[in-house]
Amino acid sequence: MFHRPIRFAFLIASGAALMSFGATADDAQITRGEYLVTIGGCNDCHTPGYFFGKPDMSRFLGGSDVGFEIPGVGVVVGRNITPDKETGIGSWTVEQIVTAIQSGQRPDGRVLAPIMPWHAFAQLTADDAMAIAKFLQSVKPVNNMVPDPVKPGEKVSTFMFRILPPGETAAAAPN
Repeated sequence: MFHRPIRFAFLIASGAALMSFGATADDAQITRGEYLVTIGGCNDCHTPGYFFGKPDMSRFLGGSDVGFEIPGVGVVVGRNITPDKETGIGSWTVEQIVTAIQSGQRPDGRVLAPIMPWHAFAQLTADDAMAIAKFLQSVKPVNNMVPDPVKPGEKVSTFMFRILPPGETAAAAPN
């Protein structure tokens, strides 16, 4: 009889240790994802105010306030990549986030704008891509709807940068 309570206490302690190990592994993965998002410059295109020299860190990764005009594509604005279910990627699974990061394919079938460097991110290891996805799911959700992409020639409702094709100068670019 003496051994049964000790065995029970051992099982409880072992379970608690395993649970804390799982939390530590998740924390390490999220920390790795934060590092990769930081060095990858995700904040640049996905945080309001960044391109004006005053990033609004209260809306970190909540979507840009600047559009990029891409010849033949139109104008795109860096999306809200926080886990907000209404305006961000909160309804995407980890696997869907990884697919978007590495193949440029959104869950709705739309292809990401060519300015998104998914071709480079396709070279990430599976662990690193997963760490980024886990980190994106862990950030504070920001409710911020950014404008949908605008086709060439349509009216733009946001400040924008024009990306010129190779060899074209600003003076020759159409207005």
